[in-house]
Amino acid sequence: MAKRSKRYRAAMENFDKSQTYDVAEAVNHVKALSNAKFDETVEMHIRLGVDGRHADQQVRGATVLPHGTGKTKKVLVFAKGPKAEEAQQAGADYVGAEDMAEKIQKENWFDFDAVVATPDMMGVVGRLGRVLGPKGLMPNPKSGTVTMDLTKALEDIKAGKVEYRLDKANIIHVIVGKSSFDAEQLVDNINAMISAIAKAKPAAAKGQYFKSVTVTSTMGPGVKISTASLS
Repeated sequence: MAKRSKRYRAAMENFDKSQTYDVAEAVNHVKALSNAKFDETVEMHIRLGVDGRHADQQVRGATVLPHGTGKTKKVLVFAKGPKAEEAQQAGADYVGAEDMAEKIQKENWFDFDAVVATPDMMGVVGRLGRVLGPKGLMPNPKSGTVTMDLTKALEDIKAGKVEYRLDKANIIHVIVGKSSFDAEQLVDNINAMISAIAKAKPAAAKGQYFKSVTVTSTMGPGVKISTASLS
């Protein structure tokens, strides 16, 4: 096991894994416990009091983080004609139609982080559901990635738009920044994500909505955020 730094060991002495913290305190612990030699990613894991097996309790959407994620995303756009030109001018990394679908199917090509499509291209994109879906890359109107306004979609993604959705255990996993971010930037991003998920609460959801919220860096321990003020 790698030897931990004095700073990390000192931070651990002041950190109680069983304790819950407000957002600012949690961020301070995450930053103090970020000990890797690389710029660690900061993630949130949010367990909700819903049952995603029911369509009326699904939670899915997207929000633009105030300070981005710290990662530049490569975007693939499915579009033709003038819309393909618009996508290229708006900064898309890859633009195409059937040719791109074939490249994904035949070459197992996934050199992109997000996919946007115009509605008329969903017949082509739909055939990729089996490979894009499990990777969380399938375009969806709810997340703004099936749209005729390609310029806005690309601007949002490049600015730090993050999609969120429940997994089978009713947990949402999202990136909210990097350990090199200022504490205030991480707090802003976390609060923006919490606010977006709160607004997405299904009408059918009963009881406590936020069951648990944990924030962690890539190599650090999970730090629990108090849910008392989030419900």
